[in-house]
Amino acid sequence: MSRRTRRHRALGVVCAATAFALLPATPAGADAIRDQQWGLRTLHTDQAWRTTKGRGITVAVVDTGVDGNLPDLTGQVLPGKDMIGFGARRGDRSWARHGTAMAGIIAGHGHGAGRDDGVLGIAPEAKILPVRVILEASDPSRAKARESRGTALADGIRWAADHGADVINLSLGDDSKSAHPEPGEDAAIQYALKKGAVVVASAGNGGEKGDHISYPAAYPGVIAVAAVDRYGTHAAFSTRRWYATVSAPGVDIVVAAPDQQYYVEWGTSAASAFVSGAVALVRAAHPGLSPAQIKKLLADTARGAPASGRDDARGYGIVDPAAAIEAGAALRPAGLRAESTETGYRKRYFGAGPTPEHHESSPAGWLAAGAGGLGAVLLALAVVLWRDRGRGPFSVRG
Repeated sequence: MSRRTRRHRALGVVCAATAFALLPATPAGADAIRDQQWGLRTLHTDQAWRTTKGRGITVAVVDTGVDGNLPDLTGQVLPGKDMIGFGARRGDRSWARHGTAMAGIIAGHGHGAGRDDGVLGIAPEAKILPVRVILEASDPSRAKARESRGTALADGIRWAADHGADVINLSLGDDSKSAHPEPGEDAAIQYALKKGAVVVASAGNGGEKGDHISYPAAYPGVIAVAAVDRYGTHAAFSTRRWYATVSAPGVDIVVAAPDQQYYVEWGTSAASAFVSGAVALVRAAHPGLSPAQIKKLLADTARGAPASGRDDARGYGIVDPAAAIEAGAALRPAGLRAESTETGYRKRYFGAGPTPEHHESSPAGWLAAGAGGLGAVLLALAVVLWRDRGRGPFSVRG
């Protein structure tokens, strides 16, 4: 018997972007789960693991909570923070299901002899810092949070940045028709970026419902992740928007849950978690790179780029951590600099979308260049006349 929990889209409430279905009974072999983890193969993790498995990196899972007692996560989960203070508790079915699933995708290490059973994450030696900022869709207490988004998400991002997060995973968002940017959330993300934390978020699951902008994915500086299936095809549910940076597996993803069952999940939540794990590998290999450098590095090394180089459905292509690690060796660490709120927040990210920039090959471009050149010539002529004012026929004597 399967049970599916669909995403709840209450107005103004940040929600987890995912859906679950219980896995059917599988043979008790060591590879029963691993054989279904197609995402690891697609992202060439075996190549990336020749360099690192994420040791020394902390990934904050800002979500519904994480069950650190899960066999696939024992020893991986650090003491976290609950920004809500009410709702389901450990042992309840509505507790920490989504956050635990995301943590497993990022840093699961399996269990059993040789840890050959269970879920293996993309960065199995990274640590998870859980920050609870939302409730599960099935939590009876969800009605208490329905009227307002509140400050839990912004507070959680700041707390994670202040407590050692190298990467902040946001497998959540508001992509309802009334979705809008919250200055407090944007400021919290800029704060985290300035402290050196890379922020990754799911692009949204509104691909079949209007492609509404999703926040926090649309905030400046965020690595926004779209979802693809095992064939590299854009998932129909994945939101298509200008902010998509890269894409990652988001269909038929095996995840672990606090009830110690395994489920098949779909959503840009999973895609975001895969990219957060990929970032953990890059950061472990190249700890001096800034968030802006890592975002560009992932875009530059993505596989299967669209013909145009980038599109709203898949961003720059499928994230490739092995290629990013290799290319990152040629980069020099840059100073930390968050993207400008003035230029990004007001002029690009929260209007009708980016407007085409004028290039010098366009009429406006060469006219501007011509006007600038003419101005320089006139200025030089004026200087010459001024210097010769006492010698020529146009000189003025006092």
